[in-house]
Amino acid sequence: MVFTVVYFQDFIRCFAAMVKTVLNWSSGKDAALAYHLLRQDERYDVTTLLTTVNSEKDRVVMHGVREQLLDMQAERMGIRHKKVHLPPSPSHDVYNEAMTHVLAQLKQENITTAAFGDIFLEDLRRYREDQLATAGFKGIFPVWGMDTRDMVQLVDNVGIEAVIVCVNEAVLGKEFLGRKIDSSLLNDLPAGVDPCGENGEFHTFVYNAPYFKAPIPIQLGEVVHTVYPSPDPDKGEGYGFWFLDLYV
Repeated sequence: MVFTVVYFQDFIRCFAAMVKTVLNWSSGKDAALAYHLLRQDERYDVTTLLTTVNSEKDRVVMHGVREQLLDMQAERMGIRHKKVHLPPSPSHDVYNEAMTHVLAQLKQENITTAAFGDIFLEDLRRYREDQLATAGFKGIFPVWGMDTRDMVQLVDNVGIEAVIVCVNEAVLGKEFLGRKIDSSLLNDLPAGVDPCGENGEFHTFVYNAPYFKAPIPIQLGEVVHTVYPSPDPDKGEGYGFWFLDLYV
């Protein structure tokens, strides 16, 4: 009986010491692997997912995934999901204002740690940390510095299942849409394309993971081409992406 009480007290102390954390959830493999690693880390308790959504199209910003599928991911993970609805192509000021507002809400719940699936983009990490510090938050980066080929292998090995839903046409053809993220993909990516698409070459959607209570039965839909205006007209007219629509 004494041993049982001591064990229970240790469990309570451990749980109480865990840091409540919000995970920036893109719907893709990097965030999914970050969550997988955080679940194994006794220091952090991921209580909330946070995603930016295009308010006009009801789709994940950048990935183009339907909001319905995003909701299905959170439901299968059994975790609360907060969404930041933004206009198409929001300015930095609009984005920062929206994020500042949601971080203030989370801070009222004693959540002051934010996790990201970033791997090696120093400028992006510095930007995130500066913005977080202003809001009184700390940033953590569970997959930071990992070799991206090793990351693809790890995603495959732990049972995270994801498909490519968006490609930058400057570096990848639309035939890569729908490809599963696994070891075989590494043999087919053109030279210069990061295995995890960390430079924006492609984006993914996770339809199954060890922590999903059931897979999402996705169907492959229409392929759409979109051209975005260049932020610097002197460097080109714009940049194009191919998107694969998914539905259930």
